[in-house]
Amino acid sequence: MKYKHLLFDLDNTLYPSSSDMDKGITRRMLECVAEYFNCSIERAIELRKERITHYSTTLEWLRSEGMSDIEKFLAHVHPQNEADELQPQPHLREFLQSLPLPMSILTNAPHEHADRVLSKLGVADLFQTVTDIRDTGFNGKPYPSAYKAALNKVGADLETTLFLDDMQKYTDGWCALGGTSVLIGDKNGRPLSKDAKSMANAEQNKKGRTIRLKSIYEVPEIL
Repeated sequence: MKYKHLLFDLDNTLYPSSSDMDKGITRRMLECVAEYFNCSIERAIELRKERITHYSTTLEWLRSEGMSDIEKFLAHVHPQNEADELQPQPHLREFLQSLPLPMSILTNAPHEHADRVLSKLGVADLFQTVTDIRDTGFNGKPYPSAYKAALNKVGADLETTLFLDDMQKYTDGWCALGGTSVLIGDKNGRPLSKDAKSMANAEQNKKGRTIRLKSIYEVPEIL
């Protein structure tokens, strides 16, 4: 198969999962969980671990529990100074420029977060579009509608687009539609439970395939 487009996840894909930004995002999400349920951070960790496999994101889970102030959640998880937690990736721009295909971003974060990250990494101009959580009506990956929204933005199709993400539940969602995905790294989280709404909506339920790579820098080997 000849790929014609590369669709990248953002966080822990364009930069390593060991980044302080990943830790910061997780910490702030847990603060939101603790505040909403009026519990300790320790209990918030337990609750999130217990429930997250039933939902696409922490945001979707909290909304299912009745949380309505989405923008407050996003503002807390993604403060204006969040990019201070991100270390430069000195080889990233040269690497992305070497890839022979057009590229775009699909993230379950808001656009302002993507703008900060891509700007800090110095690669914003290399991507055709960014599809964020608002673009998908807050039903992000692995909802089929999220992938389709990203493809529609650039006029790409599933069969010739290679999707790259660090989370198995999101590469699983792409594969359920029949596409080929690349699962980056080894900290890939747990798959979604069978009763998860977002997977139930994968109406075609086709069998795609997933390729495992240690980092995006191995991508040229499969193009």
